[in-house]
Amino acid sequence: MGFLKFFVIVLVIWGFFIANSYQLLLSYETQALLQLRKHLEYPIQLDVWENYNGDFCSLTSTLHMSITCQDNSVIELKIKGDKLTKLNDQFYGFAVPNKTLSEGFSIDSFVTTLTRLNSLKVLTLVSLGIWGPLPDKIHRLSSLELLDMSSNFLFGSVPFQMSRLIKLHTLTFDGNFFNDTVPDWLDSLTNLSILSLKNNRLKGQFPISVSKITTLTDIVLSHNVISGKLPDLTALSNLLLLDLRENHLDSELPPLPKGVTTVLLSSNAFSGEIPVEFGTLNQLQHLDLSNNSLDGMPPADLFSLPNISYLNLASNVLSGSLPDHLNCGGELGFVDISDNRLVGRLPSCLNTISDKRIVKVGGNCLSLETQYQHSEGYCKQAKKHIKAKEIALLAGVILGIAIVVVFLLVGFLIFCRRKNERNTVDQHIFPKVVQHNTQPGIPSEFLANARIISHAANIGSQGTSSYRVFSMEELLEATENFDQSALLGEGSIGKIYKGRLENGAYVAVRSLNVYRRYSNRNLKLRLDLLSKFRHPHLVSLLGHCIDGGAHDDSTVPRIFLIYEYISNGNYRAHLSETSPRKVLKWSDRLSVLIGVAKAVHFLHTGVIPSSFSNRLKTSNILLDEHHMAKLSDYGMSILMEETEKAKGDDFTSWHMTKKEDDVYNFGFILLESLVGPTVSGKGEAFLLNEMASFGSQDGRRRIVDPVVLTTSSQESLSIVISITNKCISPESSNRPSFEDVLWNLQYAAQVQATSDADPKSGPTSPS
Repeated sequence: MGFLKFFVIVLVIWGFFIANSYQLLLSYETQALLQLRKHLEYPIQLDVWENYNGDFCSLTSTLHMSITCQDNSVIELKIKGDKLTKLNDQFYGFAVPNKTLSEGFSIDSFVTTLTRLNSLKVLTLVSLGIWGPLPDKIHRLSSLELLDMSSNFLFGSVPFQMSRLIKLHTLTFDGNFFNDTVPDWLDSLTNLSILSLKNNRLKGQFPISVSKITTLTDIVLSHNVISGKLPDLTALSNLLLLDLRENHLDSELPPLPKGVTTVLLSSNAFSGEIPVEFGTLNQLQHLDLSNNSLDGMPPADLFSLPNISYLNLASNVLSGSLPDHLNCGGELGFVDISDNRLVGRLPSCLNTISDKRIVKVGGNCLSLETQYQHSEGYCKQAKKHIKAKEIALLAGVILGIAIVVVFLLVGFLIFCRRKNERNTVDQHIFPKVVQHNTQPGIPSEFLANARIISHAANIGSQGTSSYRVFSMEELLEATENFDQSALLGEGSIGKIYKGRLENGAYVAVRSLNVYRRYSNRNLKLRLDLLSKFRHPHLVSLLGHCIDGGAHDDSTVPRIFLIYEYISNGNYRAHLSETSPRKVLKWSDRLSVLIGVAKAVHFLHTGVIPSSFSNRLKTSNILLDEHHMAKLSDYGMSILMEETEKAKGDDFTSWHMTKKEDDVYNFGFILLESLVGPTVSGKGEAFLLNEMASFGSQDGRRRIVDPVVLTTSSQESLSIVISITNKCISPESSNRPSFEDVLWNLQYAAQVQATSDADPKSGPTSPS
């Protein structure tokens, strides 16, 4: 009896524990669902959740929302909104009123909340206005089998961490704005059967990894910008649908698996003949190869395939005569061979008027009186033209190869000669450089072998004077003994004077305060590196003068750098309303910013070693008579004391820090371009606090320069505000590269130019 009581008590306690665990789990997941509704800014499709006190797993499904539970956990969540994306939608990476969720939406917080539903197997979030780059943490939904986030505003890349979702069998991101390459890790998803990424902006090659996923039944990558070769897909034995329409694929057509039923490859640049093997695809029902560059005769067996119902070969360069005995399959209901180079008679199965079959043959050279045809001479001439082009192309290729071989031989001979010369120089110079230990931060090998690796250097050096050494007498005469009237300014690195050379050319002469005592030889190595910095948007360094430097390795007391003289003042002066100079409008400011960004990008990536810490500020950006921007005071870290701190293992980290400093400082140039020097003069802390004001129209009207407001479009301004925010991020890891900065500025300029050309588009209103 006592045992029975004990058993009953244990049973009651266990039941109580299970009930409480169930309630806790429901409460936890209910909170997550309600938080998701808040993140999605309370869409009307989820109004039924409001004030609902019951079990969410018992909610009646609707056309736009459904929740399915198993073992007290949510395993399916489907929400379909009304914020549809369209092919021609413009999206620049920030919130768009009435299309996306608001600027306050955080996709990172949204996905964090979503991962609390860690038993999810099916997740459908369609047309909800979700915007931003998809966070890596999406992989925490490790049970996912189906993921559909179509018709949103996701951009960037499909995160690599999703390769860990090994249970996934359906991945659909249609109608988004992904603009990186198609992921090359997709073969990690060993259960994937449906891959659909159509209507994005994906670029690059078709990944070989996709051809290894033998479980695939559907590949849908249409309406992207995928280019290059389409690989052999015969290993995909389960493939039924291949849709790659409207891309830039330009290879020959590859072999396809025998079981495929639908092949849509129109509007690419496929060339060569249609493979004979296509005539053996007995399961094929729909084949669209229109709008390519396919030539030769189409395989006759294509028309007689047992299941073929739709065949579109229009707008290629197919030629020859179709065989009279051509047979058409019983299911064939639509044939389009128009706009090719076909001649001769049309086979009877395509020339019979029938309600069961539509046949389009116009734009060929067929012997028909119905549907417009060219003369037979047109098609033969076109064929000759194509052959002539092929011969010319082949001749061009052969000639090109011959020229390359000659250049390689000449280059090899020059390389061998210079290598011998360099070895001789190294033997005489480098032991002394190392002996004097005069390479703080920058290895001597970098200085001696510094080279330009950017084509911009060649462009920038055209039309500029060659670099030379000036005598002290020339500088004294040019500046009238460095008279006070010739003084242009004075900064932390020395004074700068205006001078006039004997030939009448004006120059700017900078006297450097170099506190470190370099050896003469070491300094010349550094100056030689600096002299190689030639770019259209850099103030040209014309030469140098070492005053008092002996010809041996004794230390150098004074250095003068001679630059081209830029007569139109600095950028800061052109931003000030109080300046007598004309204040620049928004499109002109963008032009200046793009020029400077190109220059800094060149300094970071166009020379070895790179030049960082380039003293970026609006007063160091000079404008010539055409308002072309030229950056001054660049590369000073090569000559100044700053590199002293970078030695040994710290060299790389120091360079990264200085590179980020340039991005951060350029962010404040962007900021000053937006708000003007009057506001920017209130200090860095004030500006950082005011950055939040850019998020609203009222805030922008309060802080943005009125000249900018009245001459800019909303979209262009928002792009620059977004990249400015990233540049001045407190976390250096969140700051963009200069390549990203340049891309965004050029895009903003393009958007502004489009707006300026459209009389219906008004500027951002200041009122």
